[in-house]
Amino acid sequence: MPVWVWITILGWHALACAVSASLYTIDKRRAVRGGWRIPENRLHLVDLLGGWVGGWIARRKLRHKTSKTRFMVVFWVTASLHAVVLLTGLWLLTFGSL
Repeated sequence: MPVWVWITILGWHALACAVSASLYTIDKRRAVRGGWRIPENRLHLVDLLGGWVGGWIARRKLRHKTSKTRFMVVFWVTASLHAVVLLTGLWLLTFGSL
């Protein structure tokens, strides 16, 4: 696989992680101040698009959305999907087939 593909993938994930962390930070600030919150669907979507690591770091640092079981289940399903895709991709790059 060409180097530019790897750079694009890493760049996309870095951007998605930054956006996700920012959204969690904004949502936490709004929660504390009683303002209009960011919908959970939007947080999940950004995590699904590759920002789950940034979301995970922000949630741990801010202690935000850690007691909502339904939210956590969806979050970890998203993270697991990314792990499966990553491991499948690495397998295919290494061995050429499943």
